[in-house]
Amino acid sequence: MRKSIPCLVATLILLLGCKEDIDTSARYVFTEETVLSYLQKHQDYSEYVRLLQQVPVSYRSQSTVFQLLSARGHFTCFAPTNSAIADYLQDQVDAGFITEPSWDSFQSDKKRDSIIRVIVYNSIIDGGDEEYYETGSFPTHNNDEFGRPNMNDVKLSVYRPQNPDSIYINRIYPISVLNRDIPAINGVIHQMEKVIAPREITLSSILKEQLEGYASGYVVMARLIQACGLLDTLSKYRDEVYEHLYQTGQIEEKTPANGLATMTGGYSYAPEHRKYGFTIFAESDAFWQNAIGKPAEEITPEDVQTWVEAGGYYPDAVSNADYSNPSNRLYQWTTYHVLPFKLSPDRLVFHYNEKGYDYVNAPERLAIPVMEYYVTMGKRRLLKIYESPEANGVYLNRFPILDNGRHGTGHEIGCTQDKVGARVMREDENLVDRTAINGYMYEIDAPIAYNEETRNNLARTRIRMDCMSFFPEVMNNDIRRVPLTDAPHQWVHFPEDAEYKYIGNLSINEGSTFVYYNAYGLKFGSLCGDEVKCVGRWELVFTLPPVPKYGTYEVRYRILTNSDRGVAQFYFGDRPGSMPAAGIPVNLTLGGANPITGWIEDTGTDDDADAEADKQMRNNGFMKGEESILILKQPGTTARANVNRNIVRRIITRQTLDPDKTYYLKIKSVLDATTSEFYMDHIEYCPKEIYDNPEHPEDIW
Repeated sequence: MRKSIPCLVATLILLLGCKEDIDTSARYVFTEETVLSYLQKHQDYSEYVRLLQQVPVSYRSQSTVFQLLSARGHFTCFAPTNSAIADYLQDQVDAGFITEPSWDSFQSDKKRDSIIRVIVYNSIIDGGDEEYYETGSFPTHNNDEFGRPNMNDVKLSVYRPQNPDSIYINRIYPISVLNRDIPAINGVIHQMEKVIAPREITLSSILKEQLEGYASGYVVMARLIQACGLLDTLSKYRDEVYEHLYQTGQIEEKTPANGLATMTGGYSYAPEHRKYGFTIFAESDAFWQNAIGKPAEEITPEDVQTWVEAGGYYPDAVSNADYSNPSNRLYQWTTYHVLPFKLSPDRLVFHYNEKGYDYVNAPERLAIPVMEYYVTMGKRRLLKIYESPEANGVYLNRFPILDNGRHGTGHEIGCTQDKVGARVMREDENLVDRTAINGYMYEIDAPIAYNEETRNNLARTRIRMDCMSFFPEVMNNDIRRVPLTDAPHQWVHFPEDAEYKYIGNLSINEGSTFVYYNAYGLKFGSLCGDEVKCVGRWELVFTLPPVPKYGTYEVRYRILTNSDRGVAQFYFGDRPGSMPAAGIPVNLTLGGANPITGWIEDTGTDDDADAEADKQMRNNGFMKGEESILILKQPGTTARANVNRNIVRRIITRQTLDPDKTYYLKIKSVLDATTSEFYMDHIEYCPKEIYDNPEHPEDIW
């Protein structure tokens, strides 16, 4: 705690509240209680109520949180009792911050006020116009987070020990068994037995605690990251340049008049922050002690490098003491364990519209496998994250056998031992100790490496990547695939490059409005409920993920066509300023009565005829949608069989690709109209071994 208090204070100085000035004229006048009136009537919360009166809603507001909780809204209030606050003050005494458990003991008003803000801001989730959280609607899995952050801009997690009546916030803050789910007309109240005060430190600080002996279990990983020069990178939290531009109104908001009109004719909003995020997958000290034969505190980076070399990992790398050099073997080993994405336990993979899954009525019952592919830090390499009911957990680089014939189930039907992969211990009861404001460090149960075996497995896989997985910024800023009840904005636009380059792996030309449209819950046929749109005279350049091995691949682009779309010319190459056109322009409006050339409905009984129809469509440069993805507006219908005939995959190019080169995809409008939409769902890399295999043709999934 001694280490975390300065971080708390520094973070709080930068806070911006959820609401500014509270319209107290809109207070409820019914006989039922508001959150505030209930707290005021119960003596157990008198100290908490006093603190609410002292804390402004934000640094730009004169309204207090006390006033906020009397107004209309949907507030989840984790209200600490007087004894919980007294215990918290005693904790400050035990830690040496104050001499006695009294607010008068703080050395300065600034420190005292910052601690009061910690108590108040961490205790309230403002649900805006949507919802509050009763215990019945809490996240279902241990360590999963609430969809909305608290007023401290921190997402709290839920932990349930074996006793089903016990519920903890962030594993260490118990909710009262008797006094929970207290209804109010503007929210719900949960009595807390302890003050919620999560540590607001970075992954760098968590690793330093391992190095300095304040924590244990992952000392070896901390030493490797330190040796590779990554501690400074893992201390990054927020882009303060963007923060200043946004807060001073220099980042333009988009209205229907100057951008892309939403379906309701409203605004699209620029991201409020540009935060950094990271995920570390770490072998434990117990693994290293067993592998190397030394106590963890004695294992050096040189020891690990020797072990990595003996295992045949990264044979083209060099073994020396220059650990921060990208050519170094230890650097390549370590950086493959780190992603520049903040992936919470419930966002390692996304479940939504995979075949057989019911996200409304049975979200806990998994169906066919789902997977994501991310580019690691260091040398650009792919890491696969996978989950299926048969695997019984989330795994890295798992390559099972799937029942993916034309009449198959799509499920995992087996997995050889050498392809099981590493399990991510996402329900680890100690994960909260390795949770930072900028990321997570998960334990894995087996080592991972981008070795020849992993690359070969990836090179024999059709790699389907949602285009939003290209962009760390959308995950790190809680934009991607948030349930609509938790999303502050459904339409989020990103500044064009001339205004501010928000997305590192995308170039947005001047005059374009590039929008992420959160379609989660809208029952579209988009993979994971993600949609990307753009209007204007758009010219977009995407930095694509690397291929796993040198070879011939098809690069495919998936589109849901409709009359709002435009006509796009594709360009593909490894020089963003000089790329050749890939085929003729593609009309993104086709579908329905005017389908893509060659689209023929499956017979479902004559496999040879259906395969021949697929072949003819491929000759025209197109493929049907996927059997694995449901169109939720058409119950039971897959993207391959959709009756509107408007979900297709365009084969952009078929050529030899090099894993050591970076490739780019440029998509440019060929129309003068500025309202015709660009749309993108996902990209596929399909190796020749799959798309041109006469013995085992490519599956329809």
